[in-house]
Amino acid sequence: MTRSYPYMAARIVACVFVCFVSGRIVAAQPGVPDFSANDVSWEAVTSEFMPPVAGLGPVRSDKNHPYISNQVALATGKQPTFRVSDLSNPILKPWVVTELRKVNEAVLAGKPMFNREVRCWTPGVPAFLLDPGQMFIIQTPKEVWLIGHDDHRVRRVYLNRKHSAHPKLSWYGESVGHYEGDTLVVDTTGLNDKTLIDNFRTPHTDQLHVVERFRLIDAGNTLEATVTVEDPGAFNMAWSGIQRFRAVHLGPLPEKACAEDTQNFFHYDLEPIPQADKPDF
Repeated sequence: MTRSYPYMAARIVACVFVCFVSGRIVAAQPGVPDFSANDVSWEAVTSEFMPPVAGLGPVRSDKNHPYISNQVALATGKQPTFRVSDLSNPILKPWVVTELRKVNEAVLAGKPMFNREVRCWTPGVPAFLLDPGQMFIIQTPKEVWLIGHDDHRVRRVYLNRKHSAHPKLSWYGESVGHYEGDTLVVDTTGLNDKTLIDNFRTPHTDQLHVVERFRLIDAGNTLEATVTVEDPGAFNMAWSGIQRFRAVHLGPLPEKACAEDTQNFFHYDLEPIPQADKPDF
């Protein structure tokens, strides 16, 4: 069964009100970056991780099959495409290369390979940062909430505490954080293996460990997130990527739910809508 939308809406609205009021006090403290000043939210500038300044980076497009988004297609008249990944990236374990090759072959054969969010699946970490919608950040004395506009996806970051000895595996894992000057550092473990790393559909194991560093740049008009990923089960070594968000001022968090359409038009063989056997509330 799935949660009722009225329940989710009421829960989110109540939480946003309470946390926003207390969060404004935290953000006003000297030395703590304010990620939500003037009702700002953050819009991702890209749907792929950008490479770091130095060192090994994320999965990128195959140069022989460059990705063409709908926006680029409208501007240039080119045919939009699905992503084909560069399998030569040295970070990838052989089994991950095999899985990505299957995706590449499906795309090149003309099969659409949507990301899992199209069917309302939780993106996980670090793919949460690639959602093209807005992200809202709420800061309180003990927690920071990262809220994805689409379907009100909420990540809770617990401040100034250690990880649990054996965190239960979950979609967003267990995130603990602290401030280092003008930077919020978020350390996440306890992630299940049901999500994907990126929009190339890169898989991972439950050994995944992600560290995100959020800071304001460009006079506060841009939020930059530097991500470091470790997973000895999926990657040969640690790698890093960058995501940036532009500031938008569209007012408070609006209500929005993922469209739970169970139809499978055009026989795309889409993954089923996620469901639960019993409610978790």
